[in-house]
Amino acid sequence: MKLNYKNRYQLLLCVLLGILFLPLRMFAQEAKQKVFVMKIETEIDPRTNRYTQLALDEATRAGADHVLLELDTFGGALNDADEIRKRLLEYPKPVYVFVNKNAASAGALISLACDSIYMASGANIGAATVVGADGSAAPGKYQSYMRSIMRSTAEANGRNPHLAEAMVEASVDTTLSAGQVLTLTTTEALKFDFCDGRANSIEEVLAQLQLQDAEVINYELSTTDNIIAFFLNPFVSGILILLVLGGLYFELQTPGVGFPLLAAIIAGALYLTPHYLNGLAEHWEILLFAIGLVLIGLEMLVIPGFGVAGISGIALVFLSLLLIMVNNQAFDFTFVSSDDIRRSMLSVVIGMIGAVAIVFLTWKRMLNSRAMQRLVLNNTFQSNEGYRSANTAAHLVGKAGVAFTRMAPTGRIIIDDILYDAQARDGFIEKGEAVEVIDQSTFSLRVKKKVAREVVS
Repeated sequence: MKLNYKNRYQLLLCVLLGILFLPLRMFAQEAKQKVFVMKIETEIDPRTNRYTQLALDEATRAGADHVLLELDTFGGALNDADEIRKRLLEYPKPVYVFVNKNAASAGALISLACDSIYMASGANIGAATVVGADGSAAPGKYQSYMRSIMRSTAEANGRNPHLAEAMVEASVDTTLSAGQVLTLTTTEALKFDFCDGRANSIEEVLAQLQLQDAEVINYELSTTDNIIAFFLNPFVSGILILLVLGGLYFELQTPGVGFPLLAAIIAGALYLTPHYLNGLAEHWEILLFAIGLVLIGLEMLVIPGFGVAGISGIALVFLSLLLIMVNNQAFDFTFVSSDDIRRSMLSVVIGMIGAVAIVFLTWKRMLNSRAMQRLVLNNTFQSNEGYRSANTAAHLVGKAGVAFTRMAPTGRIIIDDILYDAQARDGFIEKGEAVEVIDQSTFSLRVKKKVAREVVS
């Protein structure tokens, strides 16, 4: 069958239109919407605060068109929740939240900061009263601030500010839970237009948003961030504290070896860095830790005395390690739970006890290890084996001298204007104190403080 001219023209037109629209269709496929999904399923604290920052930064790099937060939390620290709230409000792309059962307290505030709220069946949102470490309501100024940010956040996204405020303190509205802090179920939240829909999965949320065909990007922490999270574990923190304190002790006992101090520095870095990155370690807390180390160093190398600098340094190190583990605000522990304080104290105390135990259990073994033998000369050269000292010091036993340096316990003494290496038999001997030689070895003298004898008349 032959085509007439009219049919030929129509066929040609269809082919040309197909060719013209092919790039447009390809562009439409390339411009597929991207949905970035992140999850908060733990307490709101510096770790979740940093997690949201990392997630939103990654969403921006990935070119996401929408961000969906799956939330299931009973709340947490107000300061961290407020930072997350600001971050969500200021994010340039639409942010949705899927309340997968619980959005209590700080979780309710975070939900209000999202453009749309979707709740699972049986979910709840509310109960945003600010509480202190003991679980009781915080002073009025904190409640006032929380009411204010709940109202302003609700208004920013077109929600009822009075309902948001009622989640902080008891409401007198008889249509709700009169005399009680407001918590809404999914059905109640839908009734009062406080949420945008009911959904029982991420897929159902996307379907209601007409994004079921979108590319979904599920956010996961990088290997580096997982390692950081590992070092934040209280048990691991306790081991690192043990290494810090044990290393400092070994270095004090054997100054100049270097390995104990190096181990303490590395453990300190592994302890401080994750806590700093997660917002737990403040600059002033790290400064306390550094001052403590400096005082310990001065005690070892410079300052004569009875250990005041060393004791102060150890106390500052202990205090800084303790404070770094709890989310206090310049010694304000109002919002730090008693469990967090107990957990941090337990980690530090166990670390100290463990360090002392390791000192007593492994010190001799460490000195006899192959690695230490490579660094320390332990061979003795006995006279009965044919060895003789080129410069024997036996004639110095019983002689008096003066400590030329501080002996802690090793140092140098001066006898008849000649310097000798020496070791104090008991404790420390300060520079300038009179000493008496009580024994000699191949390479040094053993001395004790010379006590002045009373003259009986």
